[in-house]
Amino acid sequence: MLTILSVGYPLATLGPDSVGGAEQVLAAIDRAIVAAGHRSLVIAPDGSTCAGELIATTPPVGRLDEDAFHRCHASCRAQLARTLAREHVDVIHMHGPDFPDYLPDTHIPVLGTLHLWPSAYPRQLFNQRRPNLHLQCVSEAQRLACPANASIPVSVIRNGVDVDAFAPSPTRDDFVLVLGRICPEKGIHVAIDAARAAGLPLVVAGAVFPYPSHQRYFETTIAPRLGDDVRLVGALHGAAKRQMLARARCVVIPSLVPETSSLAAMEALASGTPVVALRSPALSELIEDGSTGFVVATAQELPDAMTRAGALSGSACRAAAVDRCSQRVMTQQHLDAYHRVA
Repeated sequence: MLTILSVGYPLATLGPDSVGGAEQVLAAIDRAIVAAGHRSLVIAPDGSTCAGELIATTPPVGRLDEDAFHRCHASCRAQLARTLAREHVDVIHMHGPDFPDYLPDTHIPVLGTLHLWPSAYPRQLFNQRRPNLHLQCVSEAQRLACPANASIPVSVIRNGVDVDAFAPSPTRDDFVLVLGRICPEKGIHVAIDAARAAGLPLVVAGAVFPYPSHQRYFETTIAPRLGDDVRLVGALHGAAKRQMLARARCVVIPSLVPETSSLAAMEALASGTPVVALRSPALSELIEDGSTGFVVATAQELPDAMTRAGALSGSACRAAAVDRCSQRVMTQQHLDAYHRVA
């Protein structure tokens, strides 16, 4: 039996309805560790829920500003030190996009998942003299963007979703759906403008987190664009999310930064719904252009792609999800990786 210590993002609670992709992946792996008969320890903010044993850190309160980062990072470092001092741990798995800020100095094997594009991480992360540190990407495109001369080994385990939890609808409605955090880099305003240009109603399913930049973006850029043809429904979970995904004409991913993966795209395909996206290398690994969606180079091409998506085959989308988006495959590969690095 292995003991796996998973360390989540210190500013995001973990649970079945987590909004962030990294948190959803961590939750799935935690369940798989326990189901396989191993011991799962999870460091995450107080208020989180997990299948294993929660080791709670100070949760963020109020605005997620620089002071909040310092408080939450300090709490995470302290819990890491206390946990490693009292527990036998075989592998540490770092899931937070900012994990280099609290990477422990230890002889225990450490697996760090890169949830951001490689250029978002400090260059020295890839060139450390730490034989026990292993870096992991979530797409092949992301791995290829890592420094070519990195001294730290970089592997790939693609993200996955519970494909069996989603199902196509016999009919689709004539609205476009965009899911995710409402923040500048996700380009929600681009989706709104494109849907209006296509003459299609848009449903925005997402949350505004209390980061100052996110709140400014919503107040100045998104709120003025809302109307009868653009509805904000907040973050969707459970049956409501599954129904909305299955009924949509298409799901649009208008991200303005390179995506390393997309759980929203995977869930859409599993629901038999095409995906329309601005070009990003990792999305081209998921979306078959002209078959399960469209990947376009510019925002000006999105309206036409949204219009044409209505004619694409839902069964082809579903088959693609079954073939390449399995959460079961993802979690088994993680279990294999733990045995390998331990």
